[in-house]
Amino acid sequence: MIESITITQVATYGHEPQEMADLSQFNFLFGSNGTGKTTISRIIVDEAAFPGCQITWKAGTRLETLVYNSDFVERNFNQSVELKGVFTLGEKQVDTLEKISVAKKELDELTKKIENLTQNLQGVDGAGGKKGELVSLEEEFKNKCWEQKQKHDTKLQGAFEGYRNNAKNFKDKVLQESTSNNAALLLQVELERKAEVIFGPTPTTEPAVPIIDMSRLLAHEGNPILKKRVIGKDDVDIAMMIHKLGNSDWVRQGRPFYEKNDGVCPFCQQDTKQSFAQGLNEYFDKAFAADTKTISELVANYATDADQVQQQLASLTASLSKFLDIEKLKAEKELLDSKVTVNNQRLEGKKKEASQVVELETLASMAEAINALASSANTVIAEHNKTVDNLPQEKKTLTAQVWKFLLEEIKTDLSAYQTRREGLNKAISNLSDQIQTAEADKKKKFAQIRELEKQTTSVQPTIDAINSLLSSFGFQSFNLAKAANGTSYKLVRPDGSDAKATLSEGEKNFVTFLYFYHLLRGSNSESGMTVDRVVVFDDPVSSLDSDILFIVGSLIKGLFDDVRNNTGHTKQVFVLTHNAYFHREVTFNPKRSNDKAMSEETFWVVRKSGQLSKLDRHTTNPIKTSYDLLWAEVRSPHYSNLTIQNTLRRILESYFKILGGVDPDSICGMFEGKDKLLCKSLFSWVNAGSHHALDDLYVSSDDSAAEAYFRVFREIFEKSQHIAHYKMMMGDTSAGKSVDF
Repeated sequence: MIESITITQVATYGHEPQEMADLSQFNFLFGSNGTGKTTISRIIVDEAAFPGCQITWKAGTRLETLVYNSDFVERNFNQSVELKGVFTLGEKQVDTLEKISVAKKELDELTKKIENLTQNLQGVDGAGGKKGELVSLEEEFKNKCWEQKQKHDTKLQGAFEGYRNNAKNFKDKVLQESTSNNAALLLQVELERKAEVIFGPTPTTEPAVPIIDMSRLLAHEGNPILKKRVIGKDDVDIAMMIHKLGNSDWVRQGRPFYEKNDGVCPFCQQDTKQSFAQGLNEYFDKAFAADTKTISELVANYATDADQVQQQLASLTASLSKFLDIEKLKAEKELLDSKVTVNNQRLEGKKKEASQVVELETLASMAEAINALASSANTVIAEHNKTVDNLPQEKKTLTAQVWKFLLEEIKTDLSAYQTRREGLNKAISNLSDQIQTAEADKKKKFAQIRELEKQTTSVQPTIDAINSLLSSFGFQSFNLAKAANGTSYKLVRPDGSDAKATLSEGEKNFVTFLYFYHLLRGSNSESGMTVDRVVVFDDPVSSLDSDILFIVGSLIKGLFDDVRNNTGHTKQVFVLTHNAYFHREVTFNPKRSNDKAMSEETFWVVRKSGQLSKLDRHTTNPIKTSYDLLWAEVRSPHYSNLTIQNTLRRILESYFKILGGVDPDSICGMFEGKDKLLCKSLFSWVNAGSHHALDDLYVSSDDSAAEAYFRVFREIFEKSQHIAHYKMMMGDTSAGKSVDF
């Protein structure tokens, strides 16, 4: 069964899709000529011819489509000398028919099995089932992958080039990497550091950080003079006193004052002997002078070497190398500067008091730390420069490492996704295999039915049925006969001459409709008459005489009963028409409440908005005529006695003028007495035209007169053999009348 039809960019339909959705067993479409009805019937005939349109079948099971439209009339009547025979099953070969019935049931079971499997595979709407679950799984995992991309896109986007603007492509890349990525797993901070260089602006090589040579400065710390007590000669007379007092440095410092004071002691102002001066000179001999010089040179050299190192460090800290830990370097420099200051002070003290033992603050740990910082920076710089020299390969390597890191982050989700996807793919494959097997079995069963049908088919029953209908409806001037080949039909006059070319438009259309109607119960070949099908009637009453319209409607409604009762092979019906009366006739259903659409039917209207066709669905029957309103008044338990006769007259005029071929006098002749007068009063409207509501002898405001009119009104339909129409229009509400009609 067809579930929906989508139409776009064909005939009068524009770019905006028009859809007939949630279709049911019976689907009624009303529209004026030229609004696009036949386009719909043509799409149902051959969807492939309309690429912009789509038909959705229940569970994906396509049925045979039989469509009555102008193309069918042209193809089967105007373009063909003879009508193809309609093969139907014979009724005498009971055994073969029973085999066909059993095979048909088995075919139906296979069809049902395929539908159930298809529903499990893809759901009712084609977007569910296991395939729908797989789509949802893919969407869910795609979103999780995309979240990871957004999380790292700011700093690692260079690794995502080509996949940053499409979530599906990004997910596919994740799956691809999961099967082939063997890169090293690095920490996020390391990846981001490398990405800053490799994925940033094109980098350049960097100069190495100079290693500061502090060996000379450090060597001063071990100078022996620092630990040596520099004093005068021991074997001089004055030496004993100086050693006793321990004032060698004091004496040395006062000696220049003594020499300037002409041998007079600068402290006690006493004259000294020549031997005292000689003793001082001998005490501070050449060795003492040499040591003193050594101390002075150490002080000067230390200051010079320290200043040089400090200048180098200052230059290094000012370089702001991005690979050097400047803050740590500054800390080490500050510590070194403070110790150099202390050492300079201690050396100056040694210089003043050469007899003192001095120990310098060691700078070894600072020197080691400073050079370690420089070495570490140079290691990174070397790596950086290597990267610059081999940038394409480095980008490739880092990209792989970034994807490796991302895979590690989502490995739990990835594992769960892969496990579930594998299960769904197995289920989908299994269901697809089962459907394929069932389709093959169905094909074999269909072939079996075709062979059985060939054993019991004939074109003669259709000839007999159509000729019987033609005769019963007054078509006596022609009938259907078997053509010379025995499998086709021809239209002949009573004298045997060809009647096809001389038929009226109404006769041609009626014959073609009857042919199509019987084709629904048969096939143009010796097999295929038991195939399930969808049937479309597109304006079947076009050009038909008004007296045939009711018969066509009755035949179509009889087909509805077969569909409801599942007694035939028609599973769904579409009726498209521009005739309001025919639409109301064929859509009438006494079980429908307030014209609200039942679950078995849908109502549609197609109209043109500007130059484009538009489809609108209606929850109630959209076609209401004045004729319907007249019957509504008759059905109402609250009708007016004053106007009811007028209403009954107008119904008779509308109906019998449309239907035609009814002789009011002959009908009235079937009544007697007062009923005959009542009948003539009702038909006087038809014969004489419009009457005033109160201009008739039998108009009365009492209930008994109105009931008499109602009774005769019904009998008119009975005696004219149109009681079916009366019952249809009265529906179940007739039971509410005070008189049993």
